[in-house]
Amino acid sequence: MITNPAVILIDVQNDFFTGPLKTKRAQNIIEPLQRLIVAARKNAVPVLYSIDAHYPQDVEVVRKWGSHAIKGTKGAEVIPELAADETKEYIVEKRTYSGFYETGLDPLLRSLYGGDGVKTVILGGLHTNICIRHTSADAFFRGYHIVIVEDGMEAFTEEDHKQGLKYLEYVYNAKIMKANDVIKEIVK
Repeated sequence: MITNPAVILIDVQNDFFTGPLKTKRAQNIIEPLQRLIVAARKNAVPVLYSIDAHYPQDVEVVRKWGSHAIKGTKGAEVIPELAADETKEYIVEKRTYSGFYETGLDPLLRSLYGGDGVKTVILGGLHTNICIRHTSADAFFRGYHIVIVEDGMEAFTEEDHKQGLKYLEYVYNAKIMKANDVIKEIVK
């Protein structure tokens, strides 16, 4: 059973869909995540966005992935198809793979539900084996239950995606679910 859930969309930004780190596979997650967001909004489930907001000198930019999702650029914006309602939803900027590392995500999650806090994080976005993996690790270490939206996340390759899912399930006890099944759980 999913209790006190929050949907967290990771790196659903222009640079991952149409920019320097694009992968055609990313298009597959848009429709399932749209359905999930609609259901979450209708059922008072918080929706959060954990997005890259890099500085040009960040390690991810300089040493690994090249220039992407630079804070304040079009590439760092959430794709229009999954845009946040910024009057009701939260955008938490990150500068590393994990949505928790040196961000305000954890205190924000703990403040929701009238201070009772989020108990289950429902994760979707990019990439299964990178940012979702690191965010899942930090969620697990902080005591959150983890639900992975299998058809609402992708990686650069099918192998990366499948290996990432197996790892998340085995190491972090993540529950792997399709978007429709998650929606059934959160609809009141």
